[in-house]
Amino acid sequence: MASIRTYSNILLLVTMSLFSFGLSYDGIGTINDPPYLPSACYGFQDQGVMIAAANQDLWQGGAACGKYFQVTCTGGTNLGTPHPCTDTPTVTVMITDFCPPPGCKGDLDLSHESFSTIADPSAGGIKISYQQTCL
Repeated sequence: MASIRTYSNILLLVTMSLFSFGLSYDGIGTINDPPYLPSACYGFQDQGVMIAAANQDLWQGGAACGKYFQVTCTGGTNLGTPHPCTDTPTVTVMITDFCPPPGCKGDLDLSHESFSTIADPSAGGIKISYQQTCL
């Protein structure tokens, strides 16, 4: 009987860890124009253009490097562009860089290419929801 209970507990922990990727957070996304190299995670190794830099909270001393986040535009941050979200408001990006304070104005500093997929680049900053995902 104890082995069945142990197995059930292990199964519960594994299931809970799988669902932890489903946690969604609200924040601010900003736009980062090229060049994207060098990056804090990969130096001069090109990782493509669907990338982002993480703020201090997400960075976790570099632990965010290589993690993927699904990012959705949820609205504007200013009256200048009240409806910045595109018809394709969700994109998946890989963390390749660090967006250090005090210059970092958001949670994720999205490449120009990834930002413009989900929002009007002239907005500069947007409200987002984001969650870690697997590719």
